[in-house]
Amino acid sequence: MRFVSMLVAAGLTLGAAAPMALAQDAAPLVTVVTAENPQTQLMSMVLTGQAAQQGHPVRVLLCGPGGDLALADAPESATAPQPPRGASPQGLLMNLIEAGATVEVCAIYLPGLGADESVLIDGVGVAQPPAMAGAMAAEGTIVWSF
Repeated sequence: MRFVSMLVAAGLTLGAAAPMALAQDAAPLVTVVTAENPQTQLMSMVLTGQAAQQGHPVRVLLCGPGGDLALADAPESATAPQPPRGASPQGLLMNLIEAGATVEVCAIYLPGLGADESVLIDGVGVAQPPAMAGAMAAEGTIVWSF
């Protein structure tokens, strides 16, 4: 448990002002978030932020309950501060966007809500299935799913 606490504490240091360092040899990362659990959502953002700081180009795909992180009027579970450092899943997602990550909701997320892109926070788009499939299947790409 102590290791997890240390990992989370270290991971939450992703600062909005720190641009992602892109290393020539770092594999692209696609993080897929579908979990509704706020701790899982937060940890997905912590780990993705750490990968970005290590030079991996980052793309985030938010589907189902994970898509709620991208809503301007997000549920409290996405915006409430969590221990140990008071960060929220949406707050860390916004840090990733500010640092240059590509963030998209699944193509069927907004139609499922009966909404359009106007309900999303700035910097979030809608994934196009051919492009996302290509990104996920590209040789050398790392795919994480939460």
